[in-house]
Amino acid sequence: MSDALEVLNPATEELVALVPAATRDEVDEAVVRAAAAQRGWAAAAPADRARLLRRFAAVVNGHIEELARLEVQEAGHTIGNARWEAGNVRDLLEFAAGGVERLSGRQIPVPGGLDITFLEPLGVIGVIAPWNFPMPIAAWGLAPALAAGNAVILKPAETTPLTALRLAELALEAGIPEYLFQVLPGRGPVTGNALVEHPGVAKIVFTGSTPVGKQIMAKCADRVKRVTLELGGKSPNIVFADADLDAAAAAAPMAFLDNTGQDCCARTRILVQRPVYDRFLDLLAPGIEAVRVGDPSEEKTQMGPLISRTQLDRVRSYVPDGAEAIRGTAPDGPGFWFPPTVLTGCDPTAPVATEEVFGPVAVVLPFEDEEEAVRLANATEYGLSGSLWTRDVGRAIRVSRAVAAGNLSVNSHSSVRYWTPFGGYKQSGLGRELGPDALTAFTETKNVFISTED
Repeated sequence: MSDALEVLNPATEELVALVPAATRDEVDEAVVRAAAAQRGWAAAAPADRARLLRRFAAVVNGHIEELARLEVQEAGHTIGNARWEAGNVRDLLEFAAGGVERLSGRQIPVPGGLDITFLEPLGVIGVIAPWNFPMPIAAWGLAPALAAGNAVILKPAETTPLTALRLAELALEAGIPEYLFQVLPGRGPVTGNALVEHPGVAKIVFTGSTPVGKQIMAKCADRVKRVTLELGGKSPNIVFADADLDAAAAAAPMAFLDNTGQDCCARTRILVQRPVYDRFLDLLAPGIEAVRVGDPSEEKTQMGPLISRTQLDRVRSYVPDGAEAIRGTAPDGPGFWFPPTVLTGCDPTAPVATEEVFGPVAVVLPFEDEEEAVRLANATEYGLSGSLWTRDVGRAIRVSRAVAAGNLSVNSHSSVRYWTPFGGYKQSGLGRELGPDALTAFTETKNVFISTED
């Protein structure tokens, strides 16, 4: 490992660590080791696999605070969010462990014999995790893949490898067999491509940008390699005139400011029915201005810095000087800070209204009626999540069915629960993660017919 990744604290710009980057040869070696470990793991009794995964969850639970503090350092997440993320890894492992002994095939009635199916593990799974939620999204792939009998090689994002490396150490401490779960920090064009292109890797699970996801999908196509993609989003937050405006306005700020807006599900297009547009802005402004932005290690902080200088420059490019906006405040000095910003008077076709900014920036757009609300909500290449606020149950159902997105909330902003499926429409991705069927996404269905005729 000759190359090294610099891990910077986004709040201070100080160097946290230098982490060696894996080469293509080291990926080859890791795949060989993973394949050997996987054979033994797949042959183990389901109860034994489940027991080890629960032990892994218990060890993670004992290190929640350590993992959270590490996440604050490398990703700039608020300490409250980071604790939730570490706890989510624990919960995902426990949930997946509960599915091991329930991963059953079927007996299908056929003439002349018995027909049964088996759900068999794929083999070695490559998980390429993002920097915006390094721990939980890694676990989205890691936990069900292990539970289904596979081995996992995790490539964390270049800027956030530390929690992944620590999770691999905790897995060994819990008794997970050596080489069954390996972490290979590295650069996308080298380590990531080596995983994607390797013939010994059966499936790639990628979370990241849509352009990179398309490249990965194209590379996987050459070998007909299975792939799950969770990509970008430009999620609508639709507020109808009959909604509880106080509740909708109070919930709107953190619906796009959580994790400093670095969230594919961020509700960055706030669509408000015209009769209540002005009133909604009046209610929204105090909430935006009151958001506490600062040191992510402090308990009361609600929003921290962006991940990097590159991301800060990208976010700035979307907000023109002198733009009509509601703004919060952010610290001066070192760190990648940008204030909470809501743009008003925007053209619905402007880049900030149609492209994924991935920062603490939202736009507010008026609409006339239900038809226009749906049209605006769907006027994007993405379709990951969204919210709608109304007291009309019929409207809630109609609009939920009409909006082209994989995850919708009515009178709330909840999108991701590990016990329900998650994924996007259109260019927001391919496949579904989490939920009751998570393990089956890491299996092959084998059909066996046994003749009973003489």
